[in-house]
Amino acid sequence: MPRPILALENIHPSIHNTVIDNYSDTVTEVQRAVADNPVVMVGMAQNPVPKKARKMLDEQGIDFAYLEYGNYFTEWRRRNALKMWTGWPTFPMIFVKGTLIGGASNLQALIDNNELSAMLTEDNH
Repeated sequence: MPRPILALENIHPSIHNTVIDNYSDTVTEVQRAVADNPVVMVGMAQNPVPKKARKMLDEQGIDFAYLEYGNYFTEWRRRNALKMWTGWPTFPMIFVKGTLIGGASNLQALIDNNELSAMLTEDNH
């Protein structure tokens, strides 16, 4: 079942462009990175969890693209647009071969059960 998103017909026409274009450049930037890289992490400065997740990938010898959007005091609107796009509520957001796998604890679980290496060697994405 897809997650609920307010249908465009339930948004007044005078604000369609505002809704559609709300930090779409940020979403597009992440979409491009996800299309161009097997592993992408989206994070923010001052947050220790993205740093922890980057260390996990480094320890596994996995190359990844890292995009950072502000810190606790800046660029929250860009991060909010990414949260609305993905439905994922926290940072980091980690994508493996185009699939959002979640955050640091989800990454650790995939590493622990060897699923991450399997995902990276699959040819279906």
